[in-house]
Amino acid sequence: MNMKKFIYILAVALVAASCNLFDNAIESPSQSTYADDVVFSNYTLAEYSVYGIGEIFGHTNSYRGRLHPFYGTNTDIETYSSNSAGTDDSGLDAVDDRVRMSEYNSTPNDTQLNTTTNGYNEIVTGIERANLCIQGLRAYGNVDSDKDMAYLLGEALTYRAFFYFELVKMWGEVPLRTEPVSTATIYQKKSDRDDIYKVILADLEEAIDYLYWPGEAPQTQRADRINKAFAIGLYARAALSASGWAWRPDEGKVGTGNLGSLRLTTDPELAASVLYPKALAYIDRLSLSKTASLEASYETLWRKFNNSEHLTGTPEVLWVVPFSDSRGRWNYTHAYPHSAGGPFITNNSARGGNTLPTANLWFKYDKNDSRRDLTVVNMRWNGETQQWELRGAINYWFWGKYRFEWMINNPYNGGNDDGVKPIVMRYSDVLLMGAELAACTGDIGKAQGYLGEVRDRAMAGKAATKYTAVSALTLGSASTDMNGMIADHNNPSTILGAIFQERALELAGEFVRKQDLIRWGLLKIALDEEKADLEDLAKMQGAYAAYAPYATERTSDDATRTFKTYPLYWRENHAAQKIEFFGLDADQIGKTPADYSTTDPNGWVVMERYISSEAFRNTTSGAYTWNYLYRNAQDDPYPRSVWPMYNLTMSTMQGALVNDYGYAQF
Repeated sequence: MNMKKFIYILAVALVAASCNLFDNAIESPSQSTYADDVVFSNYTLAEYSVYGIGEIFGHTNSYRGRLHPFYGTNTDIETYSSNSAGTDDSGLDAVDDRVRMSEYNSTPNDTQLNTTTNGYNEIVTGIERANLCIQGLRAYGNVDSDKDMAYLLGEALTYRAFFYFELVKMWGEVPLRTEPVSTATIYQKKSDRDDIYKVILADLEEAIDYLYWPGEAPQTQRADRINKAFAIGLYARAALSASGWAWRPDEGKVGTGNLGSLRLTTDPELAASVLYPKALAYIDRLSLSKTASLEASYETLWRKFNNSEHLTGTPEVLWVVPFSDSRGRWNYTHAYPHSAGGPFITNNSARGGNTLPTANLWFKYDKNDSRRDLTVVNMRWNGETQQWELRGAINYWFWGKYRFEWMINNPYNGGNDDGVKPIVMRYSDVLLMGAELAACTGDIGKAQGYLGEVRDRAMAGKAATKYTAVSALTLGSASTDMNGMIADHNNPSTILGAIFQERALELAGEFVRKQDLIRWGLLKIALDEEKADLEDLAKMQGAYAAYAPYATERTSDDATRTFKTYPLYWRENHAAQKIEFFGLDADQIGKTPADYSTTDPNGWVVMERYISSEAFRNTTSGAYTWNYLYRNAQDDPYPRSVWPMYNLTMSTMQGALVNDYGYAQF
């Protein structure tokens, strides 16, 4: 049996065993005697082979248990929980490897990803499977006259584009292969990311013509199959990154151990003036197709997500990770925490709360924004009391989008997998990319239109006081050289400043923010601004000075310092499956709830030390945790914004791979 046949057989067997979408693959005949011309001239067999590309998602060290939980923090809106809880500050090498990754300080011997089956190797396996399918379908699929076979080719091309985008996002420069591996290419050196982006964009341009729109054909009735709308969104995402900022090796120094610098591409084919009009035209085409749209309400969207209705029940979700109903660790990782005991996790496990919103994210929303109290919650489920309760002080907020109690169709059993299918892209993301592209090409009207669709849903007809009206936004410094976002990100009256804000508020907890900040040239700037804002919140100064007059001066337990504390009132609302709290909104500062008194609290509980600098103080070192958004020898997140090639990967490559960015070599 040759290697190609083996991969086809393996892919089909694993898919049949693990992916409920493809249950009919179980009935497929044995392919041990099938050759390429048989497999890729037969639609059913070719489809099984394309299914096999995505099988790598379910592997533990791939998207199931490593890449999703570990990539995406820390940003100005998202953080890893141990950063907030207080990690050891005795040295950069003393903390857990999961914390080191979040703090932009990974190492080639990282215990989480330095495995023979790490996420890099898994994605490369997916690319190899895609290359085999692309080659076979081109040779035997009759794609020029068979739309279904052309669809499969488009799906394989999009898989390859997605996987290469993910590799560049997480590892920077990597070897580029567009043909199945051979003895001549197995030990291949890194390629410049410009060349990789060109392949990504070319693959997507070809795929867009082949793919069906959402719901257009049986293949695209579900969001775990690739469709034209997703490919368009991915093209826009790749174009913005290809033209944007990144920490890159110097020209001609890829794979030489070069430290690199923060810079834009110098390749004229990837200039914003070339790519942005193309990407915007694709988004316009998607908008006109009416095949995707926003869910009517933000809460309905996330109820459908947790209840697994987002596969077929909403036009907003463009593509999800195709986990089976018993695979993946999304809510397991990101849902707000449940302690052991209760009706929502059937084996009484404690789960959730491994990632957090930053402590100031709630304050960035307008009071009337329907996303605020759904996205950012300060509660947990207490299995002992069988109630929802305030989890802790101001540094403990969690993701309210992700909820075990909303998993009704597929309840969570408390094991290592929850079956939740993470969203890779939503239509609101595409609309906001369209607004950005339009702004950077000078079309303020179109930019306002795309941004307005997202904002209108968020405000649900209510007036906003913290957001500049979309119709009043100016073009500001928007330009195709990407300096416009650096200049305008703190000016919410400009279109780019509003987009900077809106992408944070709309997509919080979906972990696309890190790549946004990187490509905008704002990673260090935004994290430094976030540090300063968290300190202002902790000390009730700057934008949070209104709390200070109502704070109480206290002395630390060791009597070495004084600090101010501000209280919060909270109570459980069992019927609504949440807690209510009072005292944070501008019109509540210094007041008590209308139905509260010391003699009759009416269920209200007072947490006296809710806002204070002590909440952010590391109990081991005494340092403040806002300094943990990034910690490395470079004192800069950018040189460590991509991971190193890990030692066990390097050891198999016969010296072909070399770590750049100042990482240690194998």
